[in-house]
Formats: sequence, C-alpha cells, structure tokens
Amino acid sequence: MSQGPGAQPSPPSVYHERQRLELCAIHALNNVLQQQLFSQEAADEICKRLAPDSRLNPHRSLLGTGNYDVNVIMAALQGLGLAAVWWDGRRPLSQLALPQVLGLILNLPSPVSLGLLSLPLRRRHWVALRQVDGVYYNLDSKLRVPEALGDEDGVRAFLAAALAQGLCQVLLVVTREVEEKGSWLRTD
Repeated sequence: MSQGPGAQPSPPSVYHERQRLELCAIHALNNVLQQQLFSQEAADEICKRLAPDSRLNPHRSLLGTGNYDVNVIMAALQGLGLAAVWWDGRRPLSQLALPQVLGLILNLPSPVSLGLLSLPLRRRHWVALRQVDGVYYNLDSKLRVPEALGDEDGVRAFLAAALAQGLCQVLLVVTREVEEKGSWLRTD
C-alpha cells in the first residue's frame, strides 16, 4: 500500500514498558532489548542463583518489590549471549563506537516523592537508551512515551548531560564478540 503525496511515514514501533513497583531494571532490560523477555519472577530466579545461600538476598529489595542491582542486569544479558560493558565516564564520548552498541542502560539518581510531596531522598533508577529505525530513544520507564533523542549526536548530548550531573553509571549492551574485541571503543 503506497502513501499519498505529502503523507508522513508512520512512526516506528518502539517497545516501551512503563514503571511498575521498583522494577526499573526489568523495564530497562526489556526496553533495551525491544521486547518483553524478563519478568519479576525471572529476575528473582537470577537473584537466587547469584546468592543461593542468602537469607536476605543482596541483589534485590528486602520487600520483594524489585530494586535489582547491576549483577542481575549483567547475568540477564549474559544468559542471552550479550554483555554489559561499563563506560568509564572520564573518557570522551567521541570514543564511544555507537554502531557497535545494541543499547545503553544508565543508572541515575532519582528523586523520591509521595504523591505531590518531594522527599529529600535520592534512589537509583535504571534507564534504557536504544536506536530504533535510525533514531535513538530515551526509554525511561517513568516517561509516558519514549523520548526521541535523534541521531548519534543527540544521544551523546544526552549522555554528556547525564554524566555531568554526577553519580551516573553507563552500561553498554553489546554482543560477546564486540565485548571480546573491544570494538565498542573507537581508537582513532
């Protein structure tokens, strides 16, 4: 079916899970992978494998509401033949070989609120960035809809702003081959 003159192409279908409980790590994984591959039950199983003898599992919330740590994300990706490579924020972002990167997962400080009341606390929040049909998107599960960041320059600007705020950690989601070769890093 062809489009008439002046018709705008329909926007690409971007998979985006919204925040539920403290499951931002699961949402970030599914959003970066662009499909629902992980659930709270799957993440809890990973936690049990990571700390089989722990009464209180150190990789998730004591309340059982999520709040998974980086070890759960890394193990989940490894189970799919992928890897999470920590980006050293002291490196210039121009050295990041974005075409070699499947997506990015950021861990950011996030304000805590009760309804309209903001509390003077900060928690950590996992956020996915991913390119879909040539456009990079911020797939933060706290957003109502994905936020288009644009091209490589747009995603680098977003990363620069996040890193400049401090306390931001960036994980590159790559294939094992890219991890082994180190081809996520430009050397020129």
